[in-house]
Amino acid sequence: MERMTEKATIMNRQAQVLVVDNDRDLAQVFAESLERAGFRTTVAISGSEGIRQISQNSFDVVVTDLMMNDVDGMAVLKKAKESLPNVEVIMITGHGNVPIAVEAMQQGAFHFLEKPVTPKVLQATAFRAAQAVELRAQNAYFEDRLDERYGFDNLIYASPSMHAVVERLKRIAPTDAGVLITGETGSGKDVIAQAIHQNSPRKKKPFVAINTAAVTEHLVESELFGHVKGAFTDAISDRQGKFEYADGGTLFLDEIGDMPMSTQIKLLRVLEDRQIVRIGDNKPINVNVRVLAATNKNLEQEIAAGRFRSDLYFRLKIVTVHLDPLSKRREDILPLADHFCKMAAKKNNKEIYGFAPELRRWLLEYHWRGNVRQLKNVVESLVVMNLDGTLGLDDLSPDLLDELPLESLGLSKPERITTTPPSSVPASNDNGDDAAADSSNPLLGKSFKEIERWAIENTLKLTNNRREETARILGISERNLYRKLKEYQLRDAD
Repeated sequence: MERMTEKATIMNRQAQVLVVDNDRDLAQVFAESLERAGFRTTVAISGSEGIRQISQNSFDVVVTDLMMNDVDGMAVLKKAKESLPNVEVIMITGHGNVPIAVEAMQQGAFHFLEKPVTPKVLQATAFRAAQAVELRAQNAYFEDRLDERYGFDNLIYASPSMHAVVERLKRIAPTDAGVLITGETGSGKDVIAQAIHQNSPRKKKPFVAINTAAVTEHLVESELFGHVKGAFTDAISDRQGKFEYADGGTLFLDEIGDMPMSTQIKLLRVLEDRQIVRIGDNKPINVNVRVLAATNKNLEQEIAAGRFRSDLYFRLKIVTVHLDPLSKRREDILPLADHFCKMAAKKNNKEIYGFAPELRRWLLEYHWRGNVRQLKNVVESLVVMNLDGTLGLDDLSPDLLDELPLESLGLSKPERITTTPPSSVPASNDNGDDAAADSSNPLLGKSFKEIERWAIENTLKLTNNRREETARILGISERNLYRKLKEYQLRDAD
């Protein structure tokens, strides 16, 4: 009983249940049983009262008797489905009314229970009904989140070229046409593919992506079309391919230019016939899939070199979308950087106030050969390395600073906190005599306590005496750090 109560309360947010029965005593028994399982219940002692409750309040589950004096359970079911689209209705019926109860299920009832109904069966059925409601609510929430992320109004851009791309996408997405997306590696082709799907009539069906360049050549066909048990050495069971899994939805073929020629032939046949055949099988399977493809290669040059089929190329490029490299749409750099900064700060639980002006200038001038993907990684690195809440040049890795001379931008290299051990700490050799430390490693020859004191002292300087950040960097608890501060008589030990 405790386990059932926990499920109903935690997993279903104390689901609201309406019990409708013109037998007052039986309705109260049902309600008390459901309340013991963690549900919140309301009782209606007639069909008309049940309809009134449904009109005025919101419920997750309705438990109603089928046969009642004034208004029967079928009328309650109809009203519930009209007023509360996400509600689930459980019908209670006598033995002779089973055919009518089956009809009720055809009209949208969740389940029917034949009298007499035990508390355990009622609780379990109500829980499954409430869980179905909860799952639909979660799916709707994630659908809204996808709309928020991939809706055309939420794509991050400021450049004229990306504005033209988005306007083109608005015309493409509602159709069922295949799309070929071209652009350099990291330019955002996968985001464009997801946006097309999310703004299409197929949005409630699967979006399945496969990078054909990341799959070994002998497994590409299995990944796409599936296989049957025994088709090859490692085929120990039947396996559904990406086309089958994406049925009704969208299949995104990334790096299509790297697809083996033998697979290209089969892909062309699938696109023409809308049928796939699993490896090792002869039975065709109908599929309804919208195919989006992307490549960073010039497919016309690949055709001329004999590495890509011209007929597949023309079949894929019913509509084309080209993404310029980030270096040609610099207006997008700062909006994207701000967006990635917020994402990285949330992910890494850090408080970031923004970018220093000199860093913004550096971001605008950098070449970004890795395009949007590189920008995202660099911004996350900046957030991880930052200590003062403002992202600056001092947070950039040295290799990036070496790639773009700051002098050409009128900027000077940032001062970094040095971590050279204080000269006042003596070094000792194996004989116990004072000696200078090895110049290649100034800590060599120090005692463990000397090294520990130096590490704590300099990390405090690095973090501007912030104990929490110091403890995190050193990998110790704040309580342990406080004890060490007192032991070594370092400042901020009060």
